[in-house]
Amino acid sequence: MATSETIETRVSRLTGFLGLQRSTVGVLAMVVLVGMGERMAERFLPIYILALGGGVLAIGLLQAMDNLLSALYSFPGGYLSDRIGTKRSLLIFNLVAIAGFALVILVPTWQAVLMGAVLFISWSAISLPATMSLMYKVLPLNKRTMGVSMHSLVRRIPMALGPLLGGFFIAVWGEQDGVRLAFAAALAMAAAALLLQQWMIEDDPRARNTASGACGLTPEKNPLKLLRLMNPAMKGLLVTDILVRFCEQIPYAFVVVWCMKAIADPVSAIQFGLLTTIEMATAVLVYIPVAYLADRSTKKPFVLMTFVFFTLFPLVLLFSRNFEWLIVAFILRGLKEFGEPTRKALIMDLSPDHCKAGMFGLYYLIRDVFVSLAALGGAFLWQISPATNLITAFVFGVIGTIGFGIFGRDVPLSGAGERDR
Repeated sequence: MATSETIETRVSRLTGFLGLQRSTVGVLAMVVLVGMGERMAERFLPIYILALGGGVLAIGLLQAMDNLLSALYSFPGGYLSDRIGTKRSLLIFNLVAIAGFALVILVPTWQAVLMGAVLFISWSAISLPATMSLMYKVLPLNKRTMGVSMHSLVRRIPMALGPLLGGFFIAVWGEQDGVRLAFAAALAMAAAALLLQQWMIEDDPRARNTASGACGLTPEKNPLKLLRLMNPAMKGLLVTDILVRFCEQIPYAFVVVWCMKAIADPVSAIQFGLLTTIEMATAVLVYIPVAYLADRSTKKPFVLMTFVFFTLFPLVLLFSRNFEWLIVAFILRGLKEFGEPTRKALIMDLSPDHCKAGMFGLYYLIRDVFVSLAALGGAFLWQISPATNLITAFVFGVIGTIGFGIFGRDVPLSGAGERDR
């Protein structure tokens, strides 16, 4: 009995340390299940489009849709969560994704793939504001960054395993049937996630009160009006974040080209895959310890360090001309996740209480619309020279990092009573 109690106590301490509650576990399970199906099938959509007779332009349109919809879906996803609550909004988001999967399965044409992609391709973007809002509703103040970090960590599971399973389906059943079967598996996992989240996520009475106007502050559906509610501290974070994301996105599509084609001692595809694994492993290792520290201090230093790592990567990459030095560069790239969950938590801290999800979605809408220009600009810079691309990215990162260091604001720590609620 004593041993059983000891085990239960240890499990309780571990779940408490990681910020795991019934509702957050339900959301994390949803992230794994829907994300696994999404990564199994979506990553091979270009191959499927070609197999169905679509051309390069159809693949380009798919990528353009992904970038645009990721930006445009963020705000309505946040507004709906504020309006009807996290549980019901996630139900709708999952049903929309399931409809997209079903369309691709039932209609094997590349045109249907593009129509279905409108429904499922940006599931992560539309559900993220609701997920962040839930973390802030159910977790105490001193566990919110940990909760956001667990979400970021768990997202890496389907990112790592999904493409492997999807590749297995294609290897066994071929490019057409394999991808359709992968979408069938994605639909099944999304349905299981829907049932699980509705069972585990608790109802939010405050969302019903807000929707009915009981609290006197209803969610704002006009993004321009909501923008006026954005405080100066969040606007400063947004501007500097855009600059740092320019640093990331200008060379983003060309990193693989640099590693496999441009340098004097290029790496193989397997070696590049290993570099990506090193990057992910580095990110996973820093999430929990950084979240633990960030929940017990101010958030600005951790966000600032993240911006520093973003900034240094293109410069270090420029001088990495063999596999050994590329390992160093990709460890640095993994460290850019150092304070990413902390940055998301800071956005939520700076958002008004009655529209946190909506404000989070508006932040991502503005940021991603601007940053989508960086990839196009990066192509022109690469045509001048790879060094021009990487140095320009570094300069944007320096400006954004210094700007946040000087003008960035933090949220004061609350009293111990609120921290332990």
